[in-house]
Amino acid sequence: MELTQIQREILTALINLQRREGRAVKGEEIAAIIDRNPGTIRNQMQSLKALHLVEGVPGPKGGYRAIAAAYEAINLDGADDVVDVPVIRNGSPVPGATANEITFFTVMRPNQCSGIVQIIGNIRDFHIDDEIEIGPTPVNKTHIKGVVTGRDDTTNRLIFDIKEMAAIPKIPVKNLARAAVTIEPETTLLEACSKLHLSGARAALVGENGDRRGLITLEDILRGIAEGRMEMPVCESMEREFPTVDAEEPLHSAITKLAETGASQVVVTDSQIPLGVLDARDLIRCMIRS
Repeated sequence: MELTQIQREILTALINLQRREGRAVKGEEIAAIIDRNPGTIRNQMQSLKALHLVEGVPGPKGGYRAIAAAYEAINLDGADDVVDVPVIRNGSPVPGATANEITFFTVMRPNQCSGIVQIIGNIRDFHIDDEIEIGPTPVNKTHIKGVVTGRDDTTNRLIFDIKEMAAIPKIPVKNLARAAVTIEPETTLLEACSKLHLSGARAALVGENGDRRGLITLEDILRGIAEGRMEMPVCESMEREFPTVDAEEPLHSAITKLAETGASQVVVTDSQIPLGVLDARDLIRCMIRS
């Protein structure tokens, strides 16, 4: 089906808003996204109705709704379980825009790697040499940084050179967690330092007889020793509140917890029972290997 450029812009904006809000979309909302006059949107909607691509929804909460043929007309997936993939231009998020499809080529040459991304939303503000960031994507949490080298308004696609790209392996945290080291509450900081050194761990759970009271990190221990408190029991220096993540959660959940709390380790639990510790360094090594 041959559509004009403005019809494509209207449909992509309509579908994007419809997916985000789960409701009928008013013409004024579409006009604001694609920077067009509301009267122009209303006129074009009559044509799109005649093409059986949209339908009108009456009532105070009414507006327009895209039907299945509209997705096919602009080559979009009509699935309902669509996840927004953020798009950032020159450091600022682009309102109403999400990446729908990313295609890579020349991936065997890292210094020449490039790709094409289809954007749901208005791409007219993107220009050659703009810096673009895409992601994280919903499956592997891929994040891409690049520079725009071209734009195809007829298909809402941007061509870009890739400068940086990182992906998080889709594996549960239990696959990467180290078995938890446990230290009794009355253990001195000096003794705890020795135990962590011998085990190669950077943190230990504090408790006894299955009772986990807190977490002590190597940084906590070294700080106490540097202050001359090497004989202090770890229970007086431990962290009683610490981030946790369920063993079956994906790695990005652990990364999110570390980012939110500023911690260097996250405790991995099974049915809320601590069973391991995941260190930020382990996450970095895993991403480099991938």
